[in-house]
Amino acid sequence: MEIHTTETFHYPPELFELLIQTIPLLCKGKKDVILFFRGAGVTDSLYVDLANKIEVDKNSISKYEITRTLLTRLNEHTDLYLSQRRELLKRISEFETFTNCWPKDQFSAKGYVAEVRKVIQTKDAFTRMEQEREKELAKHRAAQLKKANEIKIYREKLDNIKNQFYSLFQIKNAQERGKKLETVLNSLFEVNGILIRDAFTLTGDTNEGIIEQIDGVVEIDNQIYLVEMKWLNKPVSNQDVHQHLGRVFSRPRPNGIFISASGFTDSAIIAAKEGIIRNAIFILMDFEEFINILENELNIVLYVRDKILKALIEKDPYHKPIMEKNI
Repeated sequence: MEIHTTETFHYPPELFELLIQTIPLLCKGKKDVILFFRGAGVTDSLYVDLANKIEVDKNSISKYEITRTLLTRLNEHTDLYLSQRRELLKRISEFETFTNCWPKDQFSAKGYVAEVRKVIQTKDAFTRMEQEREKELAKHRAAQLKKANEIKIYREKLDNIKNQFYSLFQIKNAQERGKKLETVLNSLFEVNGILIRDAFTLTGDTNEGIIEQIDGVVEIDNQIYLVEMKWLNKPVSNQDVHQHLGRVFSRPRPNGIFISASGFTDSAIIAAKEGIIRNAIFILMDFEEFINILENELNIVLYVRDKILKALIEKDPYHKPIMEKNI
């Protein structure tokens, strides 16, 4: 029988007393008890005085006293005699030659050995359960640590994006500001796990030059959305929305997002609704929403998903979800 139990590190009282009753039954003579311990690797320094006592007067000490004394000495040094304690349990639990015992002790010896095995198995099962519990706790702690580290990294990235976003308001050059806006918002999408493609242009097949410019592309729930961004001094008009809708409807799956720093006119919102009626998934977003997302650490995926759902069900492209903090 393989011994796993942590109780082999230090015999508890119930096992200690059980061993005192068992070992003498397995050995016919007092010298045999010494040999039993010696076979388990017990050094002569622990039993030499007992062996001498037997030689001088074998009636001065019993097999039970020898066993108790040696077990006590082994048990006093938790680390030093670990292997000997383990080997003693192994020898007892694997004991099968009961014909070497006194005939009158054979049945008692079998009963005590069976009891030792039972205690070891019970302790071993408990130990395995404790080990599994500790393993699960360790996994839980590791998962918590990983989650905390991920949150820390996420917040650091979010703070960096937030600083970049607010720094845009200091830039006077509209073209420079627009390019940096694309970079900042794309970073916000990316840090929240949204696949993106930066701004790009399309040229004609017959030397027409640039025929279309796309500020960005994002993928949400396996749907591709063309993104348009405007930083104007006044709300975006219906002409701007219609222009972006034209790009959207030139694709087989018409989906679009229009982001404005200055909001939208009523006619622009109506134009967006008309796009939805014509089967486009089309939503409008303004800077107030992005400030809300950044300041309250909202999950932009959940936020945009809520807007898309509102657009699909209620044909409302400019819905502003009310959400709790993401972390």
